Amino acid sequence: MPQAQENKPLFILSGLMIIYALIASSGILHPLMKYLHTAKTADLQVTMGIVLGGIGILGALINTVRKPGNTIIDRFILQPLPGILLIILMAMAIRWYVEPVVKIISHNLKPILGFKIYKVLNLNYVILGLLAGVLLTNTYGIPKFAAAGVKCARFVLKMGVIMLGARYSFAELAKLGTYSIFLVGGFVLGTVFFVLWLGNLFKQPKTMTGVLSAGMGVCGVSATVAVAPVVKAKSEEMAYTIGTILSFGIICMFVFPTIGHMAGMNPVQFGAWAGTGILNSAQVAAAALAFNAVDIKTLKVAEIFNITRVLFLPIIVLVLATWFGKSSGKKLTFKEVVIDKFPIFILGFLLLFAMSSLGLFSPPTHYKGKFIDFTYNDRTQVTDKEWETLNTALQTNAFQGLTEEQLAAVKDLVAQRQIAGNFESRTDKKAFQKQGEARMFQLESVLAAAKGKTITLTKDVKHAIKHAIKQVHKKSKTVTTLTDCMIWFFAFGLIGLGMQITKKAIFQAGGWPLVIGVISGITKATLSFFVVLWLVKDVVLK
Repeated sequence: MPQAQENKPLFILSGLMIIYALIASSGILHPLMKYLHTAKTADLQVTMGIVLGGIGILGALINTVRKPGNTIIDRFILQPLPGILLIILMAMAIRWYVEPVVKIISHNLKPILGFKIYKVLNLNYVILGLLAGVLLTNTYGIPKFAAAGVKCARFVLKMGVIMLGARYSFAELAKLGTYSIFLVGGFVLGTVFFVLWLGNLFKQPKTMTGVLSAGMGVCGVSATVAVAPVVKAKSEEMAYTIGTILSFGIICMFVFPTIGHMAGMNPVQFGAWAGTGILNSAQVAAAALAFNAVDIKTLKVAEIFNITRVLFLPIIVLVLATWFGKSSGKKLTFKEVVIDKFPIFILGFLLLFAMSSLGLFSPPTHYKGKFIDFTYNDRTQVTDKEWETLNTALQTNAFQGLTEEQLAAVKDLVAQRQIAGNFESRTDKKAFQKQGEARMFQLESVLAAAKGKTITLTKDVKHAIKHAIKQVHKKSKTVTTLTDCMIWFFAFGLIGLGMQITKKAIFQAGGWPLVIGVISGITKATLSFFVVLWLVKDVVLK
């Protein structure tokens, strides 16, 4: 009877998942899913519910008919299974219901507040999951049956970092000038060492200082998760780092555009500064658009500088492994640093990064698994209705205010019914691709100008142009799958991480992490401002 009692949570959680899957498959929830913009994931919701619920029931039945032991299956599967299902159930609720509701509320409040709370506070599944975990553990507490599953969080986070490697390639570096690579690398390393020095100055634990240096120096959440095992950081120290980065980023998002305009920065200079000085990707994009919603170049430069920091992650892990190892007081050998201390999961990141760079997942020039294909085919054409909309707009001179190049790109789109190079150039792949890219850039700038309200376009015209641009974008199915896995790994891991953060641990740390983060953040933002003005004069993108 006691054993059956222990299996009760597992039966309940599994039953809930299966019941939800059956309800979702019946179509009853389709109107709600459509309202929340999650209808595309309906099949996935049903599949996850049936599969995970089935696994849970099987595990509960196995536990019922056999005595619990200490085998590998017991320790790594049967014992953690209830906690794993609880966290996955929470992650499903956050991904498919809580996050969409937060987005809708944020959108509805925009006319009143003037900005979207969702973007400013970065209230995505990462932060919402972390907060849900913290809320649960500090109110109800971690259920006893879930304790073993919660301990899996760090391992799952490492798996997410490995998947992250598939989203990037050397293509990002190829888009930067040589001095720009040194600029990004210099500020990454400089910030890391500066935070380490501040941590020593303020007598902070090396675990806290190490993880904060990576978060402030490299790329926020990803770096925090990757470095934490190397410096043995606690859950609350990881949370402090993430909170510090987001808090500082919110301020930068409003301050950077104002300073950029006052200093007379051009679009490329501001993009380079925002991508170097602001860590969170959503906040980088928001600052770039706030500075210039018309010239798409600002956002592109900012994103490339921002993403390139991720490529320095393995180097920073190695640096911090050496630094943390030396704190023991003994002289470290190459073997001890590179082989013994260097985490295996970072090697997984490097492996997927190398495979991505070699073009095993998609063309090696891809960006996060997305690439452009201007080949003539039916799939890349606009619909007849969209063509009529664009053609009528041209005939009635609705494209007032466009530059000569922008108008030429629109005319070519109408003539060819798709974005492509010149038909007579199709045998010269390089020239054909270049012509298509130039036209797509002009069409993107048309949409940016419409968003910045410097020109006026009807909703149907904007939709037709957006669809034409979308048609030539392709996604690697492999990278998409790995990215989906990464999202779920991070969602699971950060909920589990939040469950390990107690009020006592939060109050013990005090405000020093925030002080160190603000000092290092302001220093980095100031220095990068002057260096960008000095070095970045014109176009960085090739």
